[in-house]
Amino acid sequence: MKNTIQVLRALALTLLLVVFCNTAKAEKRRSEMESFKVTLVDPENGSFTVSPALPADGMVEAGTELTIKAKANSGYSLDEIYYTVKGGMWGTTSYEFFEKKTKITVDKDMTIGANFIPAPLVEDLKITRDVVFAKPGVKTLKYDVYSPKGAEDLPMIVIIHGGGWSSNNEDIMRGLAWELTKGNQYVVASVDYRWINNGDEDPNSMHELLEDVFGAIAHIQENAAKYGGNPKRIAVTGDSAGGHLSASAAIFVTKIGDGGYGNGTYEFMPTYMPKGKSADDVQQEMTAAIKAAAPSYGVFDVAPLDQFIQQKDAAYREGLSPIKAVPQASERSVPHFLVRGTEDGLIPHAAVKAYTDELKSKGQRAEYLQVEGAGHAFFDWKPDARTRATFEKYGVPYAEKMKDFFDSVFY
Repeated sequence: MKNTIQVLRALALTLLLVVFCNTAKAEKRRSEMESFKVTLVDPENGSFTVSPALPADGMVEAGTELTIKAKANSGYSLDEIYYTVKGGMWGTTSYEFFEKKTKITVDKDMTIGANFIPAPLVEDLKITRDVVFAKPGVKTLKYDVYSPKGAEDLPMIVIIHGGGWSSNNEDIMRGLAWELTKGNQYVVASVDYRWINNGDEDPNSMHELLEDVFGAIAHIQENAAKYGGNPKRIAVTGDSAGGHLSASAAIFVTKIGDGGYGNGTYEFMPTYMPKGKSADDVQQEMTAAIKAAAPSYGVFDVAPLDQFIQQKDAAYREGLSPIKAVPQASERSVPHFLVRGTEDGLIPHAAVKAYTDELKSKGQRAEYLQVEGAGHAFFDWKPDARTRATFEKYGVPYAEKMKDFFDSVFY
């Protein structure tokens, strides 16, 4: 009996020790999980402060609210305060803030920084951010406007961003917007749209993204005077997925209507409709207004895009393929300016050339330039140094060529 009691006591002590060790390990893991590594990027042409100050090892308790204040050096302006975390479609995701002071809550490992740009890029601009034009699903759709100060009745350029039709927003095109507003000859609007196959209870379809683009243009036209723009003189541009959507906007604008998209009728109903106007009114006004297109390294035939388009109907896909619907120039002139990097691994030269050749076969003006040494997405502007350097090397000079093309159309 005595031996039995001793055995039971030993078992009890062993169990207590196991529980204690497991609890200690759990507490250690919990403690480790509640702190995250915060890394600061040394800024150029400006400075920023973080409050409260970070500990020497950079480990910050989860839920801590950091206040970031940025200050530009003389001759420079603040572009953004940002933080970057791992994850997302491209491996990392950055969150950007355009005020000199912002608050960031630590909830994962992150890198925090601030970027500064030469003041002349933006000192003559009035930038209107986050103009909401529609909310067809869970995502609020908006655009930014870059207006030269004192602008009146200037032609307008609408930029449509890329990102595989399923990532990014209008902010990624601001570098191109700065370049196109040089010389104070254009008002530029950078627009957003729903992401394909996600974001809502029913997956978003490709035609709905184009309806968002048409909705944004309709809203921009309605408010053009407010921005100093002329609603009857519009060009569209965009890169990658935005290259497809901008070419589609230029080619399929005549298909705006209220008949629905599918089942034998393929018409686009803009996500935003001005009050008192019918789909036919909007179609006629927008068709007359769009004077040129500059789709960069885009897709012009969506036939092979099974990973993005669930619909197998050939007519559905043809109705979203600009190459299938280029009008005769004698019926409607839509001059095009196209670029592609020679090292672009996503968009083949043959695909862009085929669209260029189709445009020319219909009597349309089409200029196609290959950018020697450039890869994909060189018109993008993101916080990381590599993307910004790529934009400086390739985006800036070819934005100037794009602007020269628009000048030849509007001036």
